[in-house]
Amino acid sequence: MAERKGLVEIVCAEYNLSQRRACQLVGLSSSLCYYQPKRVADTEIVRELRALADQQPRWGFKQLYNALRNAGHGWNHKRLHRIYRALKLHLRVNRGKRIPKRSPLPLQQTGQLNECWSVDFMSDALFNGRRFRTLNVIDDFNREVLAIEVDTSLPTVRVTRGLDQVALERGYPQRIRVDNGPEFTSAAFHDWAATHRVQLDFIQPGRPAQNAYIERFNRTYREEVLDFYLFSSLQEVRAMTENWLHTYNHLRPHDALNGSVPAAFLSAAG
Repeated sequence: MAERKGLVEIVCAEYNLSQRRACQLVGLSSSLCYYQPKRVADTEIVRELRALADQQPRWGFKQLYNALRNAGHGWNHKRLHRIYRALKLHLRVNRGKRIPKRSPLPLQQTGQLNECWSVDFMSDALFNGRRFRTLNVIDDFNREVLAIEVDTSLPTVRVTRGLDQVALERGYPQRIRVDNGPEFTSAAFHDWAATHRVQLDFIQPGRPAQNAYIERFNRTYREEVLDFYLFSSLQEVRAMTENWLHTYNHLRPHDALNGSVPAAFLSAAG
């Protein structure tokens, strides 16, 4: 069609004919001859979109579209989105792992040692800004702190290893109450629990009150240790935590224990 349009222009110029008559002689519809496409080639959109996306790699489609509109480009958003998807410029979104519906057991006072342990993580930072985590383990029966692991990273293998070390002295619990963190929902943690015949009691997502015993302990640990001191190294955190744990388990009275201490309940149970 482009060749015929060019031929119409030649005929008009050489024979001084109207464009309509020239179209009849060439055999081209006059409407096609007069038609001027309004759309610009996709190559221009691709060029502008790529250039803007390279400058702002964390912008999504809405930001890119509005920026191009503000720059004076009047491209339709549907067309722009089609090219945006074709260029695979869309940001990757990590979808949360689907968590099965939980039916946690009611939170109640247990009747014996090792009936139920509560486990949870906390996070804080050293004086230089370096982040670290703690893994806290308590026995629900007498609120005794069984272990606090401190490190920059505490994957599932560290969690199970820490629980195994506690079990060397106390034995394994009947069940463990945990949240839905990736360390607890992993296949490795489920395998560990099945191997040692430990029932996993998951709380419902967004319901920390269902793990109230460990949450109450976390508050005390933060107020009396993590927020009370400035630490320059992990060794200082571990040493201060170890000294504080002796006070917590043997000297600090608990309202939930009628003013007694966890160690006294442990002696009575033994």
